[in-house]
Amino acid sequence: CHTSGMLTPNGKEYAQKIPREELTHLILKLLQAWKEPLSHFNQHHQELPDDSLSKAKQISNMVHELKTGVEKSMGIISNSLNGMASSEAEGLSIGNEADMMSDSDFIHCFRRDSNKVQSYLKILKCRIMPENSC
Repeated sequence: CHTSGMLTPNGKEYAQKIPREELTHLILKLLQAWKEPLSHFNQHHQELPDDSLSKAKQISNMVHELKTGVEKSMGIISNSLNGMASSEAEGLSIGNEADMMSDSDFIHCFRRDSNKVQSYLKILKCRIMPENSC
């Protein structure tokens, strides 16, 4: 996976120990890291059936909207956060590695990172709104 080089906590208990700002930063880095590969995937899989291609584009749009939503809802903890997430994600070998992955590997990696983002968002939600009995 092209995001394998990112340091992410192993397990929920470790993720819960990470400060809110760092966890938010990590979410944004993961989302940013998928922007280019998803776009690349959509461009190079035009032969997919219309419903599959439509779903791939929908997922790409959802990742973009989620990234934007996280940035807005967290009030961008610092203005440099977005710039750091973008520049660090650009440092990953996204184009070549995503290009060389099989479709099943690509989907596996995307699912793995999506699950991480989902878990991290749940942790943040519980910190922000503890009344939800998390």
